[in-house]
Amino acid sequence: MKEMTAKEVEVALKKGKKLNLIDVREVDEIAAGKIPGVTNIPLHLIEFRMNELDKSKEYIMVCRSGGRSGQATMFLKNQGFNVINMTGGMLAWEGSVE
Repeated sequence: MKEMTAKEVEVALKKGKKLNLIDVREVDEIAAGKIPGVTNIPLHLIEFRMNELDKSKEYIMVCRSGGRSGQATMFLKNQGFNVINMTGGMLAWEGSVE
């Protein structure tokens, strides 16, 4: 499984890189703070909403600590998607939140 640290994601965003971020936390967790521009697809809905994703794009999966995003990364990878897990999740995120 491909991985990036929260710091690597933050640096890429600060450099203006366009990243496709998907946060797999529940809606109430997102309300406490999310990375600006992230798309929320709770983990239990990934299977049902993967038709919204484009297999030609790269996606970075985010959650609270990296566990659920790791599960989502493996699932989507097995479905033919190009995905990266953000290790450490929002607990490791030091960038801005909305």
